[in-house]
Amino acid sequence: MMFVRLSSSYFFYFALLGLISPYLGIYLDGKGFNSRQVGEILAIITVTKIVAPSLWATLADKTAKPMAIIQLGAFLALFSFSLLFWLNNYWPITFCLALFTLFWTAILPQLEVHTLTSLRHSNKIYARVRLWGSLGFIAFAVISGEVMSSFGFQSFNSIGIIILAGLFVSTLMLTPIKTVKSTKNKAKVQVSISSKLMEGNFIRFFIAGLLLQVSFGPYYGFFALYLRDLQYSGLAIGLVISLGVVAEVIAFIYMGAIFKRFSLNALLVFSLAITALRWFLIPEVASSVLWLGLIQLSHAASFAIYHSASMQFVSKHFSKNQQGRGQGIYLGGVYGIGGAIGAYLTGILWLDGLGAQNAFIMAATSALLGAIILMFSKKQRVITLN
Repeated sequence: MMFVRLSSSYFFYFALLGLISPYLGIYLDGKGFNSRQVGEILAIITVTKIVAPSLWATLADKTAKPMAIIQLGAFLALFSFSLLFWLNNYWPITFCLALFTLFWTAILPQLEVHTLTSLRHSNKIYARVRLWGSLGFIAFAVISGEVMSSFGFQSFNSIGIIILAGLFVSTLMLTPIKTVKSTKNKAKVQVSISSKLMEGNFIRFFIAGLLLQVSFGPYYGFFALYLRDLQYSGLAIGLVISLGVVAEVIAFIYMGAIFKRFSLNALLVFSLAITALRWFLIPEVASSVLWLGLIQLSHAASFAIYHSASMQFVSKHFSKNQQGRGQGIYLGGVYGIGGAIGAYLTGILWLDGLGAQNAFIMAATSALLGAIILMFSKKQRVITLN
């Protein structure tokens, strides 16, 4: 029963990502916003990812009620998203989406902690639970594309409400875990990490990660719009996007074996180089479903391999009592700042589709620059424990 409760929460959380990541751009385009405005909105809501996780984590620590934070975040995300039904202008929609993102980001970090604690840090069972998140993304990426194609962009609101209602109900079924706070390690938390942040290897790693997220700007915000303009059906768009997630899941399954054969630096450079090639090729072959499908398989490197390797890098670089802050600084900075810059630059370059090729060239250049920067880093190998 616990497995079902946890899995359903992951399913609905990532199902919402399967709606927002590909189709928010189409929704905003349907509202009459030009590509620059779409890029600005995507950049603004991405910025909330810089501060929101730390804000909610601090609140959860102080109240010692992480489950209440999960449920409150789900409810407020549902409420703020529902306001989109009555909004049509730029700033009200921007504020509403930023507010929604602020609440939505409260859920996953606390859910991850709750899940790992509930499963007693069993990686095998966790992988099965997390798999339902990927299935939720795939299912609603396909369903949402077809529904919006058939019923129009306004159905985006209804699909989001259904998913968020399911997420809220699923969080209500989760049961709090009694934990005993330890006072022994509190002093250790205060150990400065500034020296670790200023090391050359970390600076190069951080900049490369930021450049990778910048390169995702055309994909996360405008890719579905791009395919729609190429006359792809809603179902085809959903399937193409889902193919990337399938490749990502398969890569995650085999990451243990991959880590045993290659250094972290080699994996990071490889992922960035493949991603650069991916963005360069998309405008050249996007009219071919076969070639586009093959290119989407590279998402295994662009996300799964790079993300796994980067988490290993952070784990190795920071000491045990610095892990939380190290992860927060890396993820908040890279995904928040990099994602916001990528969305904003893409909005400027896109020109309502006329500058799509230039936007993907910018993305390819950004990823390639990241690969070049990491080529000068020291090689690190993952230490695996039996």
